Amino acid sequence: MLQVSKKAILMKHTLLLFFLFFTLYAKELPFSVVVNRPFDAALFDVVESYDRTITAVGFAEQNTPNKHPSQSFSNPFDYLESIKGAHGTQMHLLTVDNQANIILNKSASLNRFNKAVALLKTPSDGYFVGGYTLDGELIVAKLSANGTIEFAKLFGTKNYDRMNNLVALSDGGVLAVGSSFTSRDTTDDMFTTGLGVSDIFLTRFTKDGKILWSKKFGTKYDDRGIDAVEADDGSIVVISTMSHEKNKNVTIMRITENGNRLWLKEMRANNLIEPTKIIRLKDNNFVASFIEYNAMHQEHIRLIKFDLYENIIADRKIYTTYPSGLYDIKEFSDGTLMGVGYVKDTFNTDALAMLLDSNLAMLQQHHFGNENFDLFYSLTILHNSQVAAVGIHTAPDSQEQNMWLVKLNKDTTMVHFSYNSSTLYDKLCSLFAAEIKAKQIAVHKDLSIEFLSPKLLFGAGVYKLTPYQQQFLDSFGAKLIPFLYNNRESVAALFINGHTSSEWDHLGFEHSYLNNEKLSMQRSYEVFQELFKQQNPKHKKWLSKVLVGSGYSFSKKKTFSQGAEDKKDSRRVSFTIRLK
Repeated sequence: MLQVSKKAILMKHTLLLFFLFFTLYAKELPFSVVVNRPFDAALFDVVESYDRTITAVGFAEQNTPNKHPSQSFSNPFDYLESIKGAHGTQMHLLTVDNQANIILNKSASLNRFNKAVALLKTPSDGYFVGGYTLDGELIVAKLSANGTIEFAKLFGTKNYDRMNNLVALSDGGVLAVGSSFTSRDTTDDMFTTGLGVSDIFLTRFTKDGKILWSKKFGTKYDDRGIDAVEADDGSIVVISTMSHEKNKNVTIMRITENGNRLWLKEMRANNLIEPTKIIRLKDNNFVASFIEYNAMHQEHIRLIKFDLYENIIADRKIYTTYPSGLYDIKEFSDGTLMGVGYVKDTFNTDALAMLLDSNLAMLQQHHFGNENFDLFYSLTILHNSQVAAVGIHTAPDSQEQNMWLVKLNKDTTMVHFSYNSSTLYDKLCSLFAAEIKAKQIAVHKDLSIEFLSPKLLFGAGVYKLTPYQQQFLDSFGAKLIPFLYNNRESVAALFINGHTSSEWDHLGFEHSYLNNEKLSMQRSYEVFQELFKQQNPKHKKWLSKVLVGSGYSFSKKKTFSQGAEDKKDSRRVSFTIRLK
C-alpha cells in the first residue's frame, strides 16, 4: 500500500506540473517576424539595443508619396524622411522586442533614395545609418536614442558612388566603404578621375560628423570596396574586388588611420570569387568570407584567416550538398563563429545559418524558408549568445520579397518562445495604464476588459453610441487592435460582449430575456462596427478572422455587495481576448 501511495503522490505532482505548464503557456512560437509590404522589401543589417530589443534596417518599395514630411523627429529615420520628397524606394527601420512584437515599423521617404546598407549602435544608444541614393550620392546620419539629430551628411564625388558598408571605429567615428565610378576628364585631379573604371572609395567621419578624409584606391582595372575592419593598432584592413576582362580577383589592403596605404595583397583564383565580409577576431587576427564559383559556376563557401602582416593562417573551402554562400559572419566569445547567407537547389533558395569552429571547419548548419526565395544578409550576436539574423522571405506562390527577422540559437536552430496569458495581461495593463488609472476601464487576468466610467455605459434601452463613447472607442481601438495584431500568432479571437440589466420584467421572463438579448447584441454590434471601421485595411483583414460579436442579455448582470442588481453598471460592453 505504501508503494501505491507514493506512485499516487508522484502522479498527482506530475499532473499538477503538467496543468500548471499549460495554464501558464499558451503556445511555443518560433521567433520569426515577416513584415509584408506592397512590392519588394528586405532587411540588410541588424543590431541589439541596450534595452535588449532588436533593430534592423533595410528598404521597402512604396508608390504613394508622403507629401507632408514630419518636422517632429521621434525615431531614427524621421530626419532622413525630411531631407527629400517621397520616392518609391524607402529606407526602413524595424524594431522588435524579445517576444517578437513589432515596436517600430517605419519607412522614410527619400527622393532618389535606393537602399540602406548599414546600421550601427552608438555608445549613447543612438544610431549610425549608411546608404546611397539612386543617382550616386552617399548618406551617413547619426541620431541619438530619442531621435535628436546629431548630424546627417550627403557626400561623395560628382560621379556615381555606392556604399557597401559602414564600419564602426574605436574613436566613435565611422568609415564608409564603397566604390566610385571614374571620370576621365583630363582637367580633373587624380582624386576626381580615379585610377581605373571604378575605384575603392573610403570616407572617414569623426563621431561628430566631420569628414577627416575621403580617398580612392585601386588599379587601372575595375575595383570595388566591399568591407573593412579596424585593427587593434588603429590601422584599417580593407577587402575589395579587382575585375578585368573575365577575371575577378580579391585584394586585401591595409591602410593607416589617416588613409595611407601600408600594403596591398592580391589573391588570384582560378575561378570567380566574391568577397562578402571581413571581421577582426578576439586574437586580433582576421577572417574574410568569400563566395567562390567552380567550373560549373556553382558557388561554395571559402574562409581565409590571416594576420596583420599578410600571413595566411588558414584557408578553408566548405563544400555543401547544394551551392551556398555566406554574406555575414560573427565570432562568439568562445572562438566559434556563426555565418549566415543562402543555400539553393534546382527549385528554390533557402536562408542558411552555419556554425564554425575556430579553425573554420563547419560544425552544423540549418536551412530556413519556404519552397521559394529566402536568404539572410546579416546577423548580430546577442547578449545571451543567441543570434538575430535578417534578410528576405518570400511567401509561397508570391513574387514579392518581404522583410524578415529571426532569432536563432547558437546551434543554428530557430529560437522558440513560450507565450503566456500572464505576459499579455502585463502588457495590456502597461498599454492602458492611463485609462486604468483614470478608472475608465479594468483589465483582468483572464484577458477580459471592462468599461467602468459612467460615460461609457448605456442608458436603459439604448444601444446607439454617444459622441463621447465614439471618441473613446476610437482611442481605445487605436491602441488595442495594433497591439493584438502584433501578437496575432497567439490570438485566437477577440470577443465584443454586449450586456444589459434585467428591465422588461413586466413582460415575463421569456420576453424580457429575448428583448434584452436583442439589445445586448445591438450594443455589441455598435461597438463592433465603430472599432472595425477605424482600422486600416491590413488590420481589417485580420479582424475579419478573429472578431466575434456576442450578446449576453442580463445573464451576467452586475450586483451590489448586498446582492441587489446594479442596473446602471450592467448596461455595458466588455471585451475578451482568447488565446490559441
